Amino acid sequence: MSESKSSIIELDGVERHFGAVRALDGIDFAIRAGECVGLVGHNGAGKSTLMHVLAGTGIADRGEIRIGGTTESAYSVQRAHALGIRCVFQELSLCPNLTVAENTRIGHAALKGWRWNRRAADLIMAQLDEIFPGHGVLAGDVVGDLSIARRQMVEVARAFTVTDEPLRLVILDEPTSALDAHTAGQLLSFVRRKVGQGTSCILISHLLGEILETADRIVVMRDGKAVASDAARSFDRDRLVATMGGARELAEALQGATDRPADAPLMVSVQSNGHGSGTQLIAREGEIIGLAGLAGHGQTRLLLDLFEAAQHHRSGRHGAGTVVSAPAALVAGDRQTDGIFPLWSIADNIGVGSLKALRRGWLISAERERALAASWQQRIGIRTPDLDNNILSLSGGNQQKALFARALGSDARIVLMDDPMRGVDVGTKLEIYALIRDEARRGRTFLWYTTETDELDNCDRVYVFRNGSIVAELARHELTEEKVIQSSFAESGM
Repeated sequence: MSESKSSIIELDGVERHFGAVRALDGIDFAIRAGECVGLVGHNGAGKSTLMHVLAGTGIADRGEIRIGGTTESAYSVQRAHALGIRCVFQELSLCPNLTVAENTRIGHAALKGWRWNRRAADLIMAQLDEIFPGHGVLAGDVVGDLSIARRQMVEVARAFTVTDEPLRLVILDEPTSALDAHTAGQLLSFVRRKVGQGTSCILISHLLGEILETADRIVVMRDGKAVASDAARSFDRDRLVATMGGARELAEALQGATDRPADAPLMVSVQSNGHGSGTQLIAREGEIIGLAGLAGHGQTRLLLDLFEAAQHHRSGRHGAGTVVSAPAALVAGDRQTDGIFPLWSIADNIGVGSLKALRRGWLISAERERALAASWQQRIGIRTPDLDNNILSLSGGNQQKALFARALGSDARIVLMDDPMRGVDVGTKLEIYALIRDEARRGRTFLWYTTETDELDNCDRVYVFRNGSIVAELARHELTEEKVIQSSFAESGM
């Protein structure tokens, strides 16, 4: 390879197959010391598979891995860790039943003996403080009790901890997918500082702005191959989307909100406990309502309460101040915990939201279920050779598509979306945005919590949350990132 003399890590002609699917197709890849490489591509392009090979959690079927110029013949997770390679996976790998300190002990053999737990706690807390000031995490917190944003913070911080082994490369696979804009900014600033100190990073993100602002070099993957590699300054958003094979024409579908009559039927009403300008949340038929603010300030709790109220035809925790007037479906952002059924097929995961419609007599019709799944596979573009395959055979983004298919294929008139675009590529996002807008025109109502400020442009109105209360209501024409951030940090009595 032309970069071999300056590269610390090289992959040469690496292939990886999953049955008939060729996830990596003879890819060449290299990274230099003190370099941040941005890796982009649509879901299923092979990005996460490539990172699994680099981290030792996936074994290449063919090709060479060279680290420091030496070919690795028996590469593994342990070998990668010993060589200073860490990975923050898109699907978080922390043990939910252990504390933050206990999770830090995993992978650090040096943390042993008397008072190891105190040393582990000091190690992870120092790293959290450096990366995410004001994080609100305690070393004794059980990971399963943390919000997904705080779990992501712990996962990232743990990857940068060092004891007796070096730190040469940290792979960050969608590291900001559960973080709000403020916390994501903290992380990306830290990444630039570490790169300046000589540590290498690979940043995978579907937020192209993050890639353009943070990476030194950008590699674009498509169909298991690296189709472009160039300095980040030579790219702009349009070139990135075009190189990925993006759908720029779909952006036209996002222009302008869908006008609904002021007297359209009321679908959701929530009276907030706060005293800000937007204390009452209202969603009418055909509206797309955005929920914004810093992560963990009540947006997810509200969606879960509304979902429970719709399921049981009663008010949730918001009591008499909550009205839900139609069936609701939930699209979870934490798909591994709250979304997919990991032992089921793709078709089963889609059809479970429509069991009543799929019944034939007392039984579920396999034919109807397959027809429903096939229609949504085509409409939403789920990439699989067989809908009877296990849901885990799909890439993360395609699993998320299946969750959208489950919700939109049901009879729910209200769709609750809990930061649902985690790990979804830009082309797929545009397709889903257009699909949401089309469903809204048909009369469906959407409540959409997102940590990506750009996504709020798709909403008719946005409610900003702080400390469990609504502190601001912003119409689409007055929506700016600055206003969202200002409202997020303002006191509830503003």
